[in-house]
Formats: sequence, structure tokens, C-alpha cells
Amino acid sequence: MNCFMLIMEQITDAVVAAYILNATLIVPNLDQKSYWKDASDFGDIFDVDWFISFLSNDVKILKQLPMVGGKVLTPVRTRVPRKSSPKYYLNRILPLLKKKHAVQLTKFDYRLSNVLETDLQKLRCRVNYHALKFTDPIVEMGRKLVERMRMRSEHFIALHLRFEPDMLAFSGCDYGGGEKEKAELGAIRKRWKTLHKSNPDKQRRQGKCPLTPEEVGLMLRALGYNSDVHIYVASGEVYGGEDTLAPLRALFPNFHSKDTLASQEELAPFAPYSARMAALDFIVSDESDVFVTNNNGNMARILAGRRRYYGHKPTIRPNAKKISRLFLNLNNMTWEGFALGIRTHQVGFMGEPKEVKPGKGEFHENPSSCICESSLPNIPVYDLQDNPATMYQKGKEYSTGGFDTGEINDYQNIEDEQELADQEDLDNENNLPERELPRGINRDPNTILTSDQPELEEFLSD
Repeated sequence: MNCFMLIMEQITDAVVAAYILNATLIVPNLDQKSYWKDASDFGDIFDVDWFISFLSNDVKILKQLPMVGGKVLTPVRTRVPRKSSPKYYLNRILPLLKKKHAVQLTKFDYRLSNVLETDLQKLRCRVNYHALKFTDPIVEMGRKLVERMRMRSEHFIALHLRFEPDMLAFSGCDYGGGEKEKAELGAIRKRWKTLHKSNPDKQRRQGKCPLTPEEVGLMLRALGYNSDVHIYVASGEVYGGEDTLAPLRALFPNFHSKDTLASQEELAPFAPYSARMAALDFIVSDESDVFVTNNNGNMARILAGRRRYYGHKPTIRPNAKKISRLFLNLNNMTWEGFALGIRTHQVGFMGEPKEVKPGKGEFHENPSSCICESSLPNIPVYDLQDNPATMYQKGKEYSTGGFDTGEINDYQNIEDEQELADQEDLDNENNLPERELPRGINRDPNTILTSDQPELEEFLSD
């Protein structure tokens, strides 16, 4: 799913930042200069009018900068540090906003603290799960794909494979393709000027290499999923093409994707735009009975949080650091020993309801402030495996929402895994006391907050 996309986390936090500052927000611009060269804009992916209307009681949102004195306001560009607190916005950004009247916050990825007051966390949820709705064409096509999956099997797994060339190049890992692979991925890797020289063996030992399609398939079989299970593969261009996918197809012959479920004519309006194709994958993955991710990037986190919020269905995350050792020694193990090792190491990574404690983990993955305790019990179990596994049914009808438009941060998560909320608690200066949040200024159409999507090179140079 190799597309630029503006991630839900960025859009969500832009709304919260505007709320904190009591400023008018301009509909975010998408980066159209990125590696994937997708010309989609916000309104091509999301329902802009719904976004503005739904949040009207929280934040005033405009589609473009207004005219003042016959001229369009020109915002001053600035950047805030990663995971900044509301206090930082009020102390540093608010004075600039009052002085210049329009501020553009650049590089707006993870620029707001994971730990916020409950009211602000609930605003995040309103944006994430309700205000961000896909456009009607995306919703209609996405639902067709889901219906066609259900026609083939009542229950199915969705796999976010994330085995595209850009991801592999960034990881610096060796996938056995020899000098050809090294040259191809090395050429892509040069676009990140700040990356150190790769050490493939070290990367793999530390669990920082995406699993190959075959390894993902072996992990699922070890977890008890039979060969008759239907799998929907959410992915962009897989490095190595059909040769790379062949072992996964052999393990799970009931192999589906956008291209197998829909005709070229049906996909024609979406195919030139990686962001819109990714939105289709997001809808199908959200509706799956089990979602399996190959890395703990934004799509995995956003979907895990959404699936918790709407009644809980599991998201399986490979415990890559532990199970990579099993794959390295696979030829010296029996299948029974390998499967036992997989099941042992995957405890705590299977997406159980209470797997992450409230307030812990990344908020978009575990939106505990927005979830009532009573929403989790009495969840039915489906049998897709030899060994019984918990499969959860969503508590309400599917409503369209945003998606992980930021595969950019999938790269970052290779280097910076599992940033937990309690790490931020150590930064006392960066947290407000438990009291009502002081909001910045009276709403004024001349006070504008905008946000944009950074170039990947700039993001990684932090």
C-alpha cells in the first residue's frame, strides 16, 4: 500500500491543535510531491462538507484561506517539536498566531502529545471515527469488495502485507535476492539521505525486517489457521511480484485482493491514485474478522484502534523480534517445535480486548478514553482455526471513516517501535495539570491555523 496519504493521526491532531488555540482550521493540504506522486487532494478521499459540518461545534473549519483587505492571507510557516503538550501550543504558537493571524504548521506528524486530557482524547475520537468519512465512490466500491469477500466466505482474514520496494529499501534488510536486490533497493534507499549504512543481520535479529509473505503465511498456519481460510491481501506493488507471493498462495489458496474481486473497469477511477486504492483496502481490512499486520505502522495502529472502538475485533501483530529467530532456525526445527514457538511468542500480540491496559500504548491504537467498559463482554467466537481463536463481531454497522494515509510513519516505526504513553509521563513540563484546559483566543476569522504534509526526507531528518 505504497501511497503518500495524509494520515488520520495528522488530521485528527490538527483539529485538536486548532481547538486548543481556538483558531480556525483550513482543510489540510496533501503532499503531492512524495515518492508515490499521487495527485489526490483531501476532497478526493474524504467528504469535506461532512468533515466541516460534524466538527462545527468544536472547531471552525474553512476550505481555503480567506481574503483580508482584498488579499489572501499568507500564513507564516513554523514547526512544533514531536509530541508537544497543549501547554507548548499555548505558550509558543498562540503568540505567533495573534501576531501573524495565520500560521502553517509544517511536518505535522506526531506533533501533539499522546497523553491529553480526556475531553481532548474524546475530540480525537470524534474526528478519527466520525468526522473523517470517505467519499461516496470509495465507500460504494469498498462495500462491494466486502460483499464479494462475504460471498466467498462468511469469515475472512485481511492481511496488510507491506512488502513494497520502498518499505524494504528503508528497512535495510536482506531478502535473499542477491546483487540484483541490493542494487534495486539500494537505489531507492538513497532518497533518505540521513539513513545510516544498513546492517541486514542486525536489523533481522532486532525484529526490524518486515516478514516475507511466506513467513507471514507460516506464522498464520502455526497459529492454527487452516489452508481453507480466505485471506484478503491489502497491498500495493509487492517486491518480486507473483514469485514473492507464490509461497503465501500455496499456504492459503483462497487468496483475494482488489484485483481479483473487481474488474479493471470498476477499479479504473481509483487505480491511478494510490491513496484511493489504499482507502479501499482500509474498508475491507476494517470489516475483516481478523486483521493481520506485517509491521506496527499507522494503518495497523489506526485500524486496531478503530476495531476496538466499534466493538472489538482482533488485530494480530507479529512479535517480530522474537519470531524472527524462529525463522532463522526453521531448517533445524520440527514443525511442532516451530508452531509452539510462534504461539508462545505471539502471546500479547493477538489483539485480545485487554491486551493493552487503558492509558498505555499509542492513543490511536488504544483509544481507551472513548470506550465504555461494558462494550467488551459477551463477544461471540468463530472457529477459523484448528485451535480455537477469539474472533470478535463489531458492535455496530460499519460507518465510513478515515484510514492510514501515512505509510510515511511505517518507516519511522521500524526505528522507533512501541513508544508508550508512560514514557511521556516523565516529561512533567510537557503535561498540563488535571484541570479544564485553558483555550487560547476568541474565535476570529483572521486567526488561521493550517497544516500540511511534509516531505519524507524532512520527516526522517528529525
